Amino acid sequence: MTTRFERTYSPAEIADRLTGDLARWRHADGAIVRVYRTKDWRGTLLAAGAVAHLAEAAWHHPELVLNYPSIEVRLNTHSANGVTDKDFDLARKIEAVVGWRPGGEGGALEGVPDNVGYILPD
Repeated sequence: MTTRFERTYSPAEIADRLTGDLARWRHADGAIVRVYRTKDWRGTLLAAGAVAHLAEAAWHHPELVLNYPSIEVRLNTHSANGVTDKDFDLARKIEAVVGWRPGGEGGALEGVPDNVGYILPD
């Protein structure tokens, strides 16, 4: 097995990168962190399943904290002891999938009805 050098980012560099599509993420305790508010436990579990699928496909596994009204996603690269490009890339993919709202983009897919709930908008 080949060991790759993975560049870790300083707190200032991380702050500079948490903009645009990652503006809802923050840097805390050596990880980049995002809390998604959900309507209920079902929404939390559905979001956790989506994140788990993406993480497994990427072979990069976050820490997840599941609560009735939220899921917290914590990303860092344990092998590099810090935040690397892997974390930013997976965060972007999670943001794109978990934050997807088909009803807002037109087309045949309507999206989750308001009375059902899922991931709450920020």
